[in-house]
Amino acid sequence: MVKHTPRIGCFALQGAVEIHRPHIEACGAEFLSVKTPARFEDVDGFILPGGESTTMLKLIETFRLWDSLADNFARKPVWGICAGTILMAETVLVNNNLSSRDQTGGQSETQKSFGLLPITVLRNGYGTQVESAQSDIDGYPVSFIRAPVIQETGDTEILARHEGAPVWVQGKGDKAKYMATTFHPELTMNFPSPMHKKFVELVRRS
Repeated sequence: MVKHTPRIGCFALQGAVEIHRPHIEACGAEFLSVKTPARFEDVDGFILPGGESTTMLKLIETFRLWDSLADNFARKPVWGICAGTILMAETVLVNNNLSSRDQTGGQSETQKSFGLLPITVLRNGYGTQVESAQSDIDGYPVSFIRAPVIQETGDTEILARHEGAPVWVQGKGDKAKYMATTFHPELTMNFPSPMHKKFVELVRRS
């Protein structure tokens, strides 16, 4: 149980970072932008933000952050958003057919991940940037931007679906500290989003 003001760190090598600040602060938590092992130790929970998962992976490898991140993720709550969901999944399939919402093409390739949640995701499952869309999840406007599709779930709680597919999941048991959303709630300027509120509460209870 976190007894001080929760410190939420957003991994800041690449992706949408500062836009999470007003949501986190509206929850009564402290927001930190983090990208070094020393800063990782300062936070109680992590946001892996939306961005480009392959670019994030390259930067993590370039700056030799994998082991430090993995150690912190094993001990602390983590929320993955869009690209962050990809980095959290046990299995990542790569969709090379980006001309439409074709969820069958190009799935022979796989991508490295931290394997925090027992889910299988298809990267770029909804197609191109042009095919990105908005929707309401839990009564809150969110954006799907080149979003992954969660194709399979293991022992997880499905908190929301979109077009039949899980889009917001949380682990169970010793993985209950992990949650993932394939959409972006941070782009709506109505603070805080239900997703940020849930994650901060998850960190408070950890």
